[in-house]
Amino acid sequence: MGRLFGTDGVRGLANKDITAELAMELGVAAARVLTAQGELLGPRPRAVVGRDTRASGEFLAGAVAAGLASAGVDVVMLNVLPTPALAYLVTELEADLGVMVSASHNPMPDNGIKFFARGGLKLDDAVEDAIQASLGEEWERPTGADVGRIRTDGQAAAERYVRHLTDSVGTTPDHRPLEGLRIALDCANGAASEVGPEALRAAGADVVVMNASPDGRNINEKCGSTHPEQLQAVVVASEADFGVAFDGDADRCLAVDHTGAIVDGDQILGILATALKEDGRLPGDTLVVTVMSNLGLLLAMRERGITTVQTAVGDRYVLEEMRAHGYGLGGEQSGHIILAEHATTGDGVLSALHLAARVKASGQRLADLAGEIERLPQTLVNVRGVDKSRAGTDEGVQAAVADATALLGDTGRVLLRQSGTEPLVRVMVEAPSQDEADKVAEDLAAVVRERLALEGAQA
Repeated sequence: MGRLFGTDGVRGLANKDITAELAMELGVAAARVLTAQGELLGPRPRAVVGRDTRASGEFLAGAVAAGLASAGVDVVMLNVLPTPALAYLVTELEADLGVMVSASHNPMPDNGIKFFARGGLKLDDAVEDAIQASLGEEWERPTGADVGRIRTDGQAAAERYVRHLTDSVGTTPDHRPLEGLRIALDCANGAASEVGPEALRAAGADVVVMNASPDGRNINEKCGSTHPEQLQAVVVASEADFGVAFDGDADRCLAVDHTGAIVDGDQILGILATALKEDGRLPGDTLVVTVMSNLGLLLAMRERGITTVQTAVGDRYVLEEMRAHGYGLGGEQSGHIILAEHATTGDGVLSALHLAARVKASGQRLADLAGEIERLPQTLVNVRGVDKSRAGTDEGVQAAVADATALLGDTGRVLLRQSGTEPLVRVMVEAPSQDEADKVAEDLAAVVRERLALEGAQA
């Protein structure tokens, strides 16, 4: 078996790749490994389990809880909540472990399982590997009063999370910082369908809500941050100040300005970094981004005296860099944004609140704030049906990357990377013009397609 855990937990087709049996075994293995490592404390360690709105999450969350309880862990079922809410509540409820059942922005048939250690932090790669290695091993099962108990929290946990969000922007009974803003909100029929609108309204915004009627099957379906077309139309039609779109588990968000133009994660990061620096609240005057962030963001930050540090793709690697050096803000172009003062992972609702607070406090339109982060034209080509494991070693591919890099020089950038969750290679090119970015990306993608083709794969 290859590595079970990807960049964001275990993910695949629900009831085929991600089965009830695997979910239960993962619960058992996580309890055993973390207990052995001293991470689950006391005679009755406690875990919290949450899920997004996928129908498969109902049986998978139940299976994870069963595995944990069978290993002697008490379980609090949080039901439907965003991933960042689960991470926050691990600490708030004094739990030893958190488990989120979600496939984030993936289509509804997929699902996934990701673990959070005490403090709301994702597990290290080594711990995930130890959990995988212990799957299926013989173990001494607790009996009688030593087995874990399972209870449901109800709405209390959601209320705590919303209060945490609104407190982060200074909301009080006498001060509603978003008063006067109209915000269109696309909840992707996902985990933030209730808490997202509730938090923005509590902070004073007039909220136009869309795609907040999950039925177990419609999560991410032509909506949310991966399909912002509906939001763009609604923002213009409703004369909203701007709009925000979450993904299925609301750990990311993208925005839309009043004209219907997309404001991506890079621009949101630039806006928030600038605001924090002006307030003297950006530790080290540093922003942490990934290698996928647009070169235009790096140049804009340099002009403002903000240093950018780049990591591998994945919010876990952004957070590792932030924690290692005490940085306060980091994230990804996709909309994963980590505000370390308030969260241990990307949080779409939190990001939306702080972006809205900046718009209101500045007195400017989002379009004007985003326009200060000029993006270089960028093309991203997903090459499927290839052996992604050879992307970094194939001589022909590496020669093509070197040629493209030399052609662009200091005016652009080339990046080739394997997807952490899908069987494909991503080719990203930035260049002075869109035509040039398109041409270089398509030429390089053609080399990848030819050199790394799997036998019998469709190009």
